[in-house]
Amino acid sequence: MFDYIHDPEEIRRRSIEAIRSEVNLDAFPEDIRPVAERMVHACGMPDIVADLDFSTGAAAAGRAALADGAPVLTDSEMLRVGIIRDRLPAGNETVCTLNAEGVAQSAKAAGTTRSAAAVDLWRPMLEGAVVAIGNAPTALFHLLELLAAGAGRPALVIGFPVGFIGAAESKGALIAVAGSVHYITLQGRRGGSALAAAAVNALTGNEG
Repeated sequence: MFDYIHDPEEIRRRSIEAIRSEVNLDAFPEDIRPVAERMVHACGMPDIVADLDFSTGAAAAGRAALADGAPVLTDSEMLRVGIIRDRLPAGNETVCTLNAEGVAQSAKAAGTTRSAAAVDLWRPMLEGAVVAIGNAPTALFHLLELLAAGAGRPALVIGFPVGFIGAAESKGALIAVAGSVHYITLQGRRGGSALAAAAVNALTGNEG
């Protein structure tokens, strides 16, 4: 009834071909280009690359951490399940503490969001981890507060919180502390779990 491409490999080949015809990534470091491509592939918006921001060596730091078995800490279950786990290089653990016991009560007591309260449970795992935030600006803000207070440094922070309140500001705050932590982020309001998961998947070095 409908004329469309069925073969997944052909779909992927044509998608990457289309992305490369519409997006000039020559100005980006070679190790960031797969991240940019994967993100455009995930959202269908080539113009997002203009807002992509990252610290020098960020992608290499993330890849090395994953190869060494670092956990991936996420702010939402949607992001966690979007990571292609069987392609993580060292059987890395993917962690989301949003629904952990006591988080809702802690958030209420502190007058904050569950997303921010859940970040407190990352403390023992932060050192050398890959952190991916694709939903809540409050999670990114609170992570930065923990780092300022002396918490362990992640190997990489992938910061893609989305929305109208705090998203752009939290990413601006991440960029401002670039000297203390590697980051990949998307300036402005746009973001989301799909983009954050795409960035993590690009760092595995695998296709798909």
